[in-house]
Amino acid sequence: MGVSTQIDGRVTNSAQSRPRTNREVLMAFRLVLVLLVLALLSNFFVVVNAGQRGILMQFGRVQPDVLDEGLHFIVPIVNTVQLLSVRVQNKEISAEASSKDLQDVYTDVALNWHILPAEAPLIFQQIGDEAAIVKRIIDPAVEEVLKAVMALYTAEEIITRRGEVKAAVDDLLKARLIHYHIVVDDLSLVHVHFSDRFSDAVEAKQVAEQEAKRAGFMVLKAQREAEVKVNLARGEAEAQRLIRETLSPEFIRKQAVERWDGKLPLIVGDRGSQLLELELNDFVKAKQP
Repeated sequence: MGVSTQIDGRVTNSAQSRPRTNREVLMAFRLVLVLLVLALLSNFFVVVNAGQRGILMQFGRVQPDVLDEGLHFIVPIVNTVQLLSVRVQNKEISAEASSKDLQDVYTDVALNWHILPAEAPLIFQQIGDEAAIVKRIIDPAVEEVLKAVMALYTAEEIITRRGEVKAAVDDLLKARLIHYHIVVDDLSLVHVHFSDRFSDAVEAKQVAEQEAKRAGFMVLKAQREAEVKVNLARGEAEAQRLIRETLSPEFIRKQAVERWDGKLPLIVGDRGSQLLELELNDFVKAKQP
């Protein structure tokens, strides 16, 4: 009796678990169905993110309407959408050109650009996506413009008139790319350098100019020192001349009398007495007004 109860109990538990299993299967089926419906419905909508424009195509044919940012309804299979960025993009380009005096010029350019949002369908139809725009339009245009502008200046002018060169490249590139509905926001000549041979020549020229300036300074210094010596010599000669002209025996005698301290010199012999008498007479005359 106990076994039958256990068997009946197992049968009863089994019967209770079947409805629970069926409910779980049904819920899983409903979830899958909802997901399938959502996936199907998602094909009827497209999202254009910020900074993008949608290119609407009908059976592969580009439509003139531009899809702005937001959610848009489309017909699956009939319509497809290609997204293009209209934000400012940066591109660094290295190009080689020749100057007016046939020197090799190597230039690194940083370009900021964007496509015209209203012209996005036409750009995609004529050129392609962003990668195609850079490869087919921007890179060749920058290289061609640099060659055209650099050929107008000598190597020295490219260095000394860098701002003018940059403005010429900027203007010519803007005029060239606007035909492809591309706007140049900013252009920078990041680095401009020349061949090693030309750089060595420029350095040698600068050294020679510095040496020439130093030599000129030394010559000027020597000339000024010579002028100073000549002027000093002239001053001394003029002073000596003035002294000779103003120095007379009477003047010398007067100076001696004025500076005499009253003491007579010691003179030995008769001749000395005569000299002393003469000198005293001269002193007395000099003292008289």
